[in-house]
Amino acid sequence: MIGLISLFIAGAYVGWNIGANDAGNCVGTTVGSGLLTYRRAIVLVSLFAILGALLQGGNVMKTIGKGIVTSELSILALITALLCSGLFVTLATFFRIPVSTSQAIVGGVAGIGFATGADMNLARIGTIAQVWVVCPILTGLLAFVIYWLSRLLLRRLRATSVWQRIPGLLLVISACYVSYAMGANNVGNAMGPIANLGFQASWLGLLGGVALAIGVLTFGRRVTETVGGGITQLDTVSAFSAQMAAALAIHFFSILGIPVSTSQSIVGAVIGVGILHGIRAVRMRKIGEIVVGWVATPTAAGLFSFGLYRLLSLWIT
Repeated sequence: MIGLISLFIAGAYVGWNIGANDAGNCVGTTVGSGLLTYRRAIVLVSLFAILGALLQGGNVMKTIGKGIVTSELSILALITALLCSGLFVTLATFFRIPVSTSQAIVGGVAGIGFATGADMNLARIGTIAQVWVVCPILTGLLAFVIYWLSRLLLRRLRATSVWQRIPGLLLVISACYVSYAMGANNVGNAMGPIANLGFQASWLGLLGGVALAIGVLTFGRRVTETVGGGITQLDTVSAFSAQMAAALAIHFFSILGIPVSTSQSIVGAVIGVGILHGIRAVRMRKIGEIVVGWVATPTAAGLFSFGLYRLLSLWIT
């Protein structure tokens, strides 16, 4: 009983981390553009993240639960994977780096799989890794196209009385959509390992969604500032284009049950929009720091979970 309670606490901790780190991915561009205050933005993120987790969080949850390590893991193994993954995301959030919580949990679960000698679906891991490479490129291209089409459409509407309200409305809608997609995709990162034991996805989705929302509300400001203005300055149309591109990609891969990085998606989209304003508008040093975090996170989480589980196994047995 104590082990199960500890497992759920560990899952909630990872969910809290996801909300804290990914709040900026959902509304960083909205806050950075000056349209919404941070307080109003995080309320929207919290509500739509819970909604996405409840309605469409089950697909990724299944992948994390039994798609990487196909055999059932012990409670100790699952707690170790969750805590190791959460630790690296906590550190990244503290240093204002938008890392991939998906990469952290996949790395942690894979590390546990190797440590326990469990049956693993290496082909599935390869597919996930390939999607991680493709996703930011895809969102960058999507953002480029959406921005170009949006500017074309808005120029035609410039003469109408509602023109000034349209960009802001679109930005708020895209913020809600990317928050929904984040909940649908990332709740599986927090609750997927628990689903390995056969628990129902519906109430796991609710628990994970609430944990995400608490993370957004309590510790989401730091990464929000990085995404909102640390990479490139965004106007309203640019911010809408970046958020909509990221939301479309994340939602698509959520339906396929593939855990993708909200951080990679939105950063790729922001870069795609930034290039339209000229490569000098993009802060390449900040991008370099983010990319290093993307590479280090799954590697470190995997190695740490592997080593810690081996040590704990020796100590407990």
